This record gives sequence, C-alpha cells and structure tokens, in this order.
Amino acid sequence: MIFGSCAILFATGMRIASFNVNGIRAIEKKGELVKLLAAEKPDIVFLQEIKAKPDQLSDALLKPDGYEAHYHSAEKPGYSGTGVLVRSGLFAKMQVLRGMPDWNDHEGRVLGVEAGDLVIFGNYFPNGGKSDAAWREKLVFYDHFHQYIAALRKKKKRVLFTGDLNVAHNPIDLARPKENEKHVGFLPEERAWVDRLVADNWVDVFRSRYPETVSYTWWQMQSRARERNIGWRIDYFIVDKPLYPKVREIRHLNDHQGSDHCPIVLDIDL
Repeated sequence: MIFGSCAILFATGMRIASFNVNGIRAIEKKGELVKLLAAEKPDIVFLQEIKAKPDQLSDALLKPDGYEAHYHSAEKPGYSGTGVLVRSGLFAKMQVLRGMPDWNDHEGRVLGVEAGDLVIFGNYFPNGGKSDAAWREKLVFYDHFHQYIAALRKKKKRVLFTGDLNVAHNPIDLARPKENEKHVGFLPEERAWVDRLVADNWVDVFRSRYPETVSYTWWQMQSRARERNIGWRIDYFIVDKPLYPKVREIRHLNDHQGSDHCPIVLDIDL
C-alpha cells in the first residue's frame, strides 16, 4: 500500500531512532515513548517487540501527533512485532514494506519504508534460543535478509537498516564475553553473519565510528544488570558503505528507561 503526504523534506539531515520497547502498551503507560519523541524529535522511529495488534492500541499510538504510524504485528498474540512512526510530510510518497520476498513473516519481524531510491528497515531479528529449530531458523533468517538487501542494492537502492539484531559481534560488545562464549547471542555462527555483512561492504555505524568505546543497548532486567552496566550491544544501525560518509552522529540513549533496551539514534544526510 502507498501512503502519500503533501510535502517533501527540504533539509538533507534526517534523524532516525530505533527502540526495542518490550511491549508498546507498557512503554506508553510509562510515558517513555512520548518522552523519546519530545526529547529527540526524530523523523523516523522504528519500534521492535511491540507485542500487540493494531486493534489493541490506543488512538495516541495509531495516530500519534505529528507522525504516521504503521505496524507489522505477529500472528501470535502478545509476541514480537514491529512498528514505525514517520514524521508527517517527511516524504512526498512512501511505501511501507512488511516482510521479505519468499519468507513467511508471521512474527512481524521485518518492517521498512521506501521513498524513491531510499529504503530503511527497522527489524526485530530472532533470538533463536528457544529450541534447535528456532536456532536454525534464526541463521536462515539472517542469510535471507542479507540476500534481500543485496538484491535492493543491485536495484540501485540506498539501503540502511536498524533494530534489535540479537547478536553481539565482538567481545567488546558484551560485558562478559568469556562467560557467554556458548550462549545464543554470541555464538560463532551468529557473529560470522555480521562478519559476512562487513565483508560485503555493510557498515556497523557505531563500531566504525567508535572502535574502542564500550556501550551497551540491552541489559537483563531480572538480575538488575542495568544498574551495574552488565550489558550487551545488540541494537545496531547498519548502512551500505557509500552512505557511511553521510553519517553525522550515532548515539546510544543509555539513560532512557522503560524497557530492557535503550533507544539508539542516527543522524545522517539523506
């Protein structure tokens, strides 16, 4: 479906945020989504783990002030799902992309926007830790998405993606790498997928900009790990290499509360 608006973005700078909210209705009650919008004034906000269907959402989430809202919910109630808020008038014409070609995205994991030659995704990648079948599907999902964005690149699209990738790439990306060498989220097969992305000229913006900075985006809530900053960096912005010079800044909003993840924000000239 095509969604249009009446104005074109004249400034080249764009601010994109990504936030695994771990339940959009809970984050709304806490006021943390409104706080993010007010403080950062993003042009686009991708949300992961919304855990709701549109008919369960308030008018404020369906028609947020100043934004168009689009959702891609999981078939299973209270599980997974993604959303995107796009500033009203940002694009003259925009298409919302749900799922991937030749993939049954029944968990609502892949959500993107396309405007002209620009394609931006904000995905919730599988965790893969529930079973052997879930683990195998995670690896297939990774490769299928890589193929998808490679195909878009061949069509001369400018592609970037963000979201919860559910993998810490290198030891610097988690507080206790030794203890987690055999844990899902830091296994060699997952990390090798990020290696393949990098080899294929996709750039991990945060790590490229800050190669030695320790900063996390997820903390286990049950153990109060956030208070001790025992975390993982599993939320990313990945851009096609020709777009990397256009990056202005990337930030982790480590102090933003409401979820077991923190929002991440990218400023880029598009």
